[in-house]
Amino acid sequence: MSEADADLRGWMERYQQADPVAPGVLIAALSPGLLRFFRVLDAGARQAEDLLQDTWLRIHKARHSYRATEPVLPWVYAIARRVRIDHYRRNRRTMAHEVAVGDVPEPGGRAGWASGVTNFETLVGILPENEREVITLLKAGDLSLEEVARATGSTVGAVKQKAHRAYRRLRKVLENQVPAGVSPGGRES
Repeated sequence: MSEADADLRGWMERYQQADPVAPGVLIAALSPGLLRFFRVLDAGARQAEDLLQDTWLRIHKARHSYRATEPVLPWVYAIARRVRIDHYRRNRRTMAHEVAVGDVPEPGGRAGWASGVTNFETLVGILPENEREVITLLKAGDLSLEEVARATGSTVGAVKQKAHRAYRRLRKVLENQVPAGVSPGGRES
């Protein structure tokens, strides 16, 4: 168990015991990763903040269900994932009854490709939803394969397979973006 994981477990236990300091510490430690998780998975800044707030409300309501023997991050990301899925379903039902007013930007924020700017959000935006989720949890969420499997309700093998496919797709995209005269490793030829 890493020191960071032990700290999170300790704070989570204190949160369960109604320590008034614990929620602030957990929110400060976990919110940046959760916000990145929501933003990368097609949420705008405002929507990502709403999802983050909803996640913390659900964490607060479900804090009694956390088991101190388990790592905190997979438990938190499983809740965040459910919030995201519930939000998507709610929006899909709403959108079925609404008429589009204007052009909607392409999913995944691919607009940055034209300018040559490649950031994490833009890059993973090209991936299918399930691969994007796995890569985001692994890289932006800093979860292990086992923790991602627990958070997504998958097996470790399925997570490895999705990650491998995603890395292969990303490698192809990046190789096509490299300017002439520069090797894929970033060195000039």
